[in-house]
Amino acid sequence: MPGGSRCNPVSRPPRVRRAALVLSRVPRYNPVRRRRPDHVTVRLRLKEGLDTSVLFGTFDQNLREVEDAFGVTIRARGEELRIDGEPNAVRRAERLLTTLASRLQRTPKLQPEDIADVIRSARRRPDEAQEVGPDEGAVRTKKRVLTPKSPHQREYLEALKTADIVVGIGPAGTGKTYLAMGMAVAALTKREVARIVLTRPAVEAGEKLGFLPGDMYAKVNPYLRPMYDALYDMMEMEQANRLVERGEIEIAPLAYMRGRTLNDAFIILDEAQNVTPEQMKMFLTRLGFRSKAVITGDITQVDLPAESPSGLIEVQAIVRDVPGIAFVYFDDRDVVRHRLVQEIIKAYERYESRSGAKRKR
Repeated sequence: MPGGSRCNPVSRPPRVRRAALVLSRVPRYNPVRRRRPDHVTVRLRLKEGLDTSVLFGTFDQNLREVEDAFGVTIRARGEELRIDGEPNAVRRAERLLTTLASRLQRTPKLQPEDIADVIRSARRRPDEAQEVGPDEGAVRTKKRVLTPKSPHQREYLEALKTADIVVGIGPAGTGKTYLAMGMAVAALTKREVARIVLTRPAVEAGEKLGFLPGDMYAKVNPYLRPMYDALYDMMEMEQANRLVERGEIEIAPLAYMRGRTLNDAFIILDEAQNVTPEQMKMFLTRLGFRSKAVITGDITQVDLPAESPSGLIEVQAIVRDVPGIAFVYFDDRDVVRHRLVQEIIKAYERYESRSGAKRKR
């Protein structure tokens, strides 16, 4: 350009076309479970003044048991319960909780473990939960209210009321001795009998204890301790000891029953699987007028020598058809102890069925 400075154009960097940053929308995870269209919600209003701490359990453990048993969700707020789930499951859970609340309302002395037992029974049999009645077949003592927690227990209590001799056979923890003890204490309290006689064989459970120091009572006391434990669970210890001192409750080994006739008595023979056939015959012939006898045992836990047969096994074939004698059989579904006891019994049954390890008698 004439007469002027020439200006060189400034070089600019090439223009880069930037791609637009697009954020893809990722659906956020919603931890709250969406309500299924086939679910229903029921609000259950409890009566004012009800002890919800007993009904709900420690840290709402009883409510969690009901949830697991029926597959529902339960939320508690004050005296109101909200139950959510499938219609049939909600109805069963509502019926069970209503039954427990009504029983607790009428029986303030109901123990927390009693409620937990009913819930565990419903957990094992969800379809039979509606059969659990508030006072159906209940046995009342001064310290306990015993209710059947399974159909077999209900059958057992009915047999204890109607038959003169009842034989209860089943695994440990099914309530055979416990319910019989409750019936005996209730009968003594009502003066239906004049005394209770508790006996069991003095047989060691697979081990030799050797010489035991002390007098006769000190020597046999370890074998009879479970009978005392069940007795103290039915009445206060001081009252039970007074009745023992007066002879209204007698606890003795089976060997001391020979030659006796027991009138007006409620007699319980525990651990009968360890009784020989001769001892079983001796015990059955001790029954006197206006007396009732209960025989309990587990034929899978025999501690007799291998060459000695169990009287509890033989008696089933000998007196089954005799009128006035009732046999009631329990299984693992009737266990009311720790939940693992039921699983342990099942495991042993599976092992014995596979390996044939069951002891032959």
